[in-house]
Amino acid sequence: MNVTVLEHPLASHYLTVLRDETTAPADFRRATTSLGGLLAVEATSGLTVATGSVTTPMGATTGYSLESRVAVVPVLRAGLGLLQPFLDLLPSSAVGFVGVARNHESALPEQYYVNLPDPLATAIVLEPMLATGGSLAWAVDAVKRAGAVQIVCISVVAAPQGIAHMKERHPDVRIITAAIDEGLNDTFYIVPGLGDMGDRLFGTI
Repeated sequence: MNVTVLEHPLASHYLTVLRDETTAPADFRRATTSLGGLLAVEATSGLTVATGSVTTPMGATTGYSLESRVAVVPVLRAGLGLLQPFLDLLPSSAVGFVGVARNHESALPEQYYVNLPDPLATAIVLEPMLATGGSLAWAVDAVKRAGAVQIVCISVVAAPQGIAHMKERHPDVRIITAAIDEGLNDTFYIVPGLGDMGDRLFGTI
């Protein structure tokens, strides 16, 4: 499995804004969007392009066009916070949705919604908090059933336990994250993490 930790001073800055418990929801959303843009650039680095020609005002030269058909798949609801920067880079992409809620007692994923485009070949799955890995693994199961063969998973913060779970369940996918934290606490939240990302994004704390 290919795990990439984003190394960029702006990523470190925006992640610090997200970690700060005093950050207001509006600022939290802005920082999520900004960090998402950096993650989106890295996530799209492996997409294939077709070679052609283009005529500039000064003459002809080699041109390139995106060949991959990409679907962006946020895991509801926190994944919605990362959706817009990916659509800014990939405006013609289809968007699918996977709804997974975590049982706070067992930490097991509970699936409640799937709506994915068909056909689906390349998928970018947005799961900001990779904690136990159960929700992301189930989301990847869903996109594979829909036909995806090239899958990139995006997180803001990951725990070693979640990465290990994904390596076991889906060793063929790529994970890109802004940070790998220490681990999980007794209630399966990432430590030090940034709290409940969905609550902080949508002001439901």
